[in-house]
Amino acid sequence: MPTMNVSLTPEMAEFVEKELATGDYATASELVRDALRVLRRDRDLESERIELLRQAVDHALDQAEQGQLSRRGVLEIAEDVLRESKA
Repeated sequence: MPTMNVSLTPEMAEFVEKELATGDYATASELVRDALRVLRRDRDLESERIELLRQAVDHALDQAEQGQLSRRGVLEIAEDVLRESKA
């Protein structure tokens, strides 16, 4: 397995030490590998969300080109979205 040296801020080093003290990780390397897996997963999920958003925008643009427009205004739609998110 390749080895890398990484410089950490004092705060990050303290965080690593605290995580190691919990016993969830045997070594700092194990913790960093897990953190990188989480970062990769988060980036992959974000890419998927962006792609879904692009598809939704493309679909909406196609509908608009076909004259399938909503009579509702942007503010009305935004208010509904906010109201639904609070429910």
